[in-house]
Amino acid sequence: MDTQKKVDLTTPTTKILAIGRWTEKGMIQSDRLPVMVKEVPATVRLYLTGKIEMWYVKPDLNGVVFIMNLTDPEEAHQLLEKLPLGVAKMMEFDFIPLGPISPLRFLLDDEPAA
Repeated sequence: MDTQKKVDLTTPTTKILAIGRWTEKGMIQSDRLPVMVKEVPATVRLYLTGKIEMWYVKPDLNGVVFIMNLTDPEEAHQLLEKLPLGVAKMMEFDFIPLGPISPLRFLLDDEPAA
């Protein structure tokens, strides 16, 4: 008898983690401040439409972190590149797809939820 469970460990992408950092151009605070006046309302609009779920600033102030309600890193990239800091080439992002912790399925004895 095979006692080893066969568990599907595939994980769908349910969120995108976007980690932003200042570019060399964005490091000049006097150049950045006029762009920020437009950046903040544009970012708030993405939050209010549900594209950005959570947003944080890094404690060292070298960038921001967004948890986005998207499943495609390219879509996240396109949205953030259209923000004023992206257009001005002052901020760049790394995109990390996130999903449920699939190994938790090993703890379940029942069939997967539909």
